[in-house]
Amino acid sequence: MTNPHWIYTQTIKTFAAGAEPPFEDPSELMHTWGKVWGIDNDVGRIRSILMHRPGPEMQVIDPSKRLAEIGSYGDPEVGWYFQSDTPPDIPLMQAQHDAYVAALRAEGVEVHFVDGEAGNRLKQIYTRDPLIMVKGGAIVCRMGARIRRGEELAITRTLARLGIPILRTISGNGIMEGGSFAWLNEKTCAIGVGVRVNREGANQVGEVLARQGVELLIVELTGYDIHLDVSFLMIDKDLAILNPMGLPYSFLEELTRRGIRYIETDPGDDPWIVNSIAIAPGKMLMPEGATNRTLDRLAAAGVTWATVPYAANHKNGGGLHCSTTPLIRDKV
Repeated sequence: MTNPHWIYTQTIKTFAAGAEPPFEDPSELMHTWGKVWGIDNDVGRIRSILMHRPGPEMQVIDPSKRLAEIGSYGDPEVGWYFQSDTPPDIPLMQAQHDAYVAALRAEGVEVHFVDGEAGNRLKQIYTRDPLIMVKGGAIVCRMGARIRRGEELAITRTLARLGIPILRTISGNGIMEGGSFAWLNEKTCAIGVGVRVNREGANQVGEVLARQGVELLIVELTGYDIHLDVSFLMIDKDLAILNPMGLPYSFLEELTRRGIRYIETDPGDDPWIVNSIAIAPGKMLMPEGATNRTLDRLAAAGVTWATVPYAANHKNGGGLHCSTTPLIRDKV
């Protein structure tokens, strides 16, 4: 009797085992997963994105819990803080978030929302942080901020519902938050390490990237800066906007060496200007508060933009970039 395993692996191509093409190859993803999930840049036209509308989690905020030493509100025992000198205007936060969603949909972006709630973790709006999208799927992070741990579960359930492959979950002593991750181009990524991201977390991400032929640059964040996207954003092919005061000079030199031009923000800009988002090459959604000097620099570089009011959500500690994770972008 002929060995059936020999028949399957040697005589009929459909049944044969094989490593090629690699997992992240578009044809392989389409055949196995039904969609070409993942991204390899931060500026290609966004096709699909993940968001969370501020909701019941905001009710944990107690205006009587004021932390006078930092001029904010919070409760270390319960595990929340709202970094503003005034309590949140939740209806305004929701209205501004809805307007942001509408602006993305007007650009043809398919907007997905996180499944369910993650308890009273009021930073859930910032979907950038619990996951990273790479070629072929997602890396689920392990949040550095203890008050945000638990958001990863809701993210994982959402990825499963959407059918997005999970290529890795940060484990062990690694901590990683997606706001400190950036694609410079299809062959190069950067991770800012500091108080929210450690070397172990970055190394685990780097292991996935290395298998895809992608180089990882480590950027040492300054002081207590939490994420790279506070100071750096790619907005077009080989073009970034950045705040040089939040980045090491060695990183600026590295950008120049790699042929990446950059526009420096003006000291008079709202600090959330860098935390904008490129929705297509050279096309941005950005918050209010940029000076004419910065806008003139963008225009001179051929960049266009639309403004989305977002100040009410800035008070919770994040901006437009923080509030989204693109799931699919066009190649550049």
